[in-house]
Amino acid sequence: MNYNRVCDHTLGIPDEELHDYFTALMQKAGLLVYGRKTYELMIPFWPDVAREQNMERSENDFARAFDAVEKVVFSRTLEGVDGNAKLIRGNLKQEMLKLKQRKGKDIYVGGVDLPSQLIELGLIDEFYFVVHPIIAGEGTRLLKGVGLPGKLKLKLVGSKTFKSGCVALHYLKQ
Repeated sequence: MNYNRVCDHTLGIPDEELHDYFTALMQKAGLLVYGRKTYELMIPFWPDVAREQNMERSENDFARAFDAVEKVVFSRTLEGVDGNAKLIRGNLKQEMLKLKQRKGKDIYVGGVDLPSQLIELGLIDEFYFVVHPIIAGEGTRLLKGVGLPGKLKLKLVGSKTFKSGCVALHYLKQ
């Protein structure tokens, strides 16, 4: 039996508890790395919320935490980026290895396509997944096209179950 693991951010449960969870993660981040699609989903929406503070407390808190973190966007098609973001068009592996040499807080990677490429390159050390109690009938497959040399073994180091039924899982690469 094959289950098609798809990702669709629009079907998630955006409640206060989840926003607080993601805010805590964001506060540990020193750099956010995105591809074009995720960057365009996040910007300008969250910086606008950070500036206007026009949503619920948990969303405003997340927006401020998100807006404060430096960002890098890998894209060959974007003309430019805004705010505290830097556009990189170079070799993904070489550029990520440079970024990983920087001192400071953790690098967080978001999206589906870019993290999949970085997993294939062996450049992801930790994994955070939030599983929602929703089955998406269509969408982008998680790890679509990723060619791993073998099994990628992970060690569960943390989990949290939310009132909504969502489960956050934190794994380290072994």
